Amino acid sequence: MFNLVRRAMRMAKPAALSGILCLGAIPAAHADIQITDVLGRRVMLEKPAQHVMLGFYFEDYIAITGPTAIGRLKAISLNYWKGYRPLQYEAYLKTTPKIAELIDVGDADAGTMSAEKIIASRPDVVILSAGQYKYLGAAAQTIEQVGIPLVVVDYNAQTVEKHVASTLIIGKVMGAEERAEELAEQYKAKVADTLARVERASKNAKPKVYVELGQKGAAEFGNSYGQGMWAGVVDAAGGRNIAAGQIASWGPLNPEYVLSSKPDAIFITGSEWTSLSNAVLMGFNIPPDVTRTRAEPYIGRAGWLDLPAVKNGEVYAIYHGGTRTLYDYAFLRYMAKALYPEAFRDVDPAAELSAYYRAYLPVKPDGTFMLKLGQDK
Repeated sequence: MFNLVRRAMRMAKPAALSGILCLGAIPAAHADIQITDVLGRRVMLEKPAQHVMLGFYFEDYIAITGPTAIGRLKAISLNYWKGYRPLQYEAYLKTTPKIAELIDVGDADAGTMSAEKIIASRPDVVILSAGQYKYLGAAAQTIEQVGIPLVVVDYNAQTVEKHVASTLIIGKVMGAEERAEELAEQYKAKVADTLARVERASKNAKPKVYVELGQKGAAEFGNSYGQGMWAGVVDAAGGRNIAAGQIASWGPLNPEYVLSSKPDAIFITGSEWTSLSNAVLMGFNIPPDVTRTRAEPYIGRAGWLDLPAVKNGEVYAIYHGGTRTLYDYAFLRYMAKALYPEAFRDVDPAAELSAYYRAYLPVKPDGTFMLKLGQDK
């Protein structure tokens, strides 16, 4: 996904920093609310935040905070929402037009995230991903020195512990502890149930799984995942990831290696890549037939008709945004059900995703997020 730390922070000139400090020091927070963020940093707030600069994890923040979430935003890193999930962003824009007025502080991936813009937005608190905090480097201290608390959360780590910790941290920052506890407990329960079912079902043999990023179209092999991102989902779902040991993190596998590995299940990831002419499109307001039209050419690749996954109809399209979030358990369960259908015969991952949105978010997940190729669902 996003390589948030690949560019070093360009430090602001002294004159620019003096201009920042002339904005006026923000009073230091009292120790009424004490938080330890995911990096072990102690942060103190005077009261729940009413004006937030949010760098990442927009839907998680909204789900945790509740109906007042968007109204309490002052600034965001816009590209991580509108740039990477444009149709999701549009869905929220329709419900809450105010998000178009939020200050954009730039983004770490493009090397444009600005401490000056963050400070100028005058938030009560800054919530960043671990990667964004690392990118800012010494500039993060500048933000704190003018009295703006900075809190780090991390859903990218893809662990239950970090998911839960990040959820409780946001809940405490926003004064939404009860809602955060509910979401954290639900997440733990869903993942625990999934792992227990997988453990029972996978004792004899684990199916071989191939995941490919569907950005480039069938004519060119896209990235697979040796560690992190979808590799973690395959492991938790009880699959044998054919990319493990072949790729350090992500990158394309040799087509001949894919054929020789004979995967039992194939997952092509799709997203809201509307600017890419051959990409597999999935997500908000993407009809199933559009996803199918873009994804099914993969089956026709040289040699693929002889793969067990293709012969047995075990080829799937799955939403690329379905990891690193509080509802990623639905996509984990979708993959686990594909690998062990009997163990998950009473589980409907698509219904679980819809139920999550209905309970915690102001939009509906209308579109295509999970699709077995050749079928309606």
